[in-house]
Amino acid sequence: MKAICLLSGGLDSATCLAAARLDGFDCYALSFDYGQRHRVELDSAEQVASALGAADHRVARIDLRVFGHSALTDEIAVPKGRDEWAMNREIPVTYVPARNTIFLAFALAWAEVLEANDIFIGVNALDYSGYPDCRPEYIRAFERMSNLATKAGVEGRTRIAIRTPLIQLSKADIVRLGQKLGVPFELTHSCYDPDPAGRACGACDSCLLRAKGFREAGIADPVLAR
Repeated sequence: MKAICLLSGGLDSATCLAAARLDGFDCYALSFDYGQRHRVELDSAEQVASALGAADHRVARIDLRVFGHSALTDEIAVPKGRDEWAMNREIPVTYVPARNTIFLAFALAWAEVLEANDIFIGVNALDYSGYPDCRPEYIRAFERMSNLATKAGVEGRTRIAIRTPLIQLSKADIVRLGQKLGVPFELTHSCYDPDPAGRACGACDSCLLRAKGFREAGIADPVLAR
């Protein structure tokens, strides 16, 4: 069985890839160079794909800086030091407009080429920053659209399922699952605003949520030992 696995190089997407492999899928990992300021994650994605035995790993190059309007693709400061209340109060400026829709559309195209029925994405609806394209209702809607949108689907050669094994897990649960599945945490990268050497800032929402997950799981984060 073939599956497309969206792989950013972060904790969640790496654990999602490992979960897909456990389920017996031949995983075709797909990453994006979209003009993100934290492009060091692409190096992590390459290493994670290799370590977890992806059948193939490709990087699609698109430039979302042409639209901007996000702290990840524009000259906007990445929020630092926010508590959980602040993270959940409103959709943050690190939200990249329509990013998961764009990424899933690319994954759908590759799935059609490979005649794969399954697309894995490591979205999470519990410990996250309130992004609208991480919600279960969004995933269900994209899945419905996927089965109307492709030649392979209309001809009955594929029946797309968008798989989200992490969607109802806390960050601590994801860390525990990743440890169980042998995810190489030391290769992953989660920070939105790393320094020139690629080291995590430790204060952006993504860093804080990652730290919370490892802390609550009772597991040391090997990235902090670099």
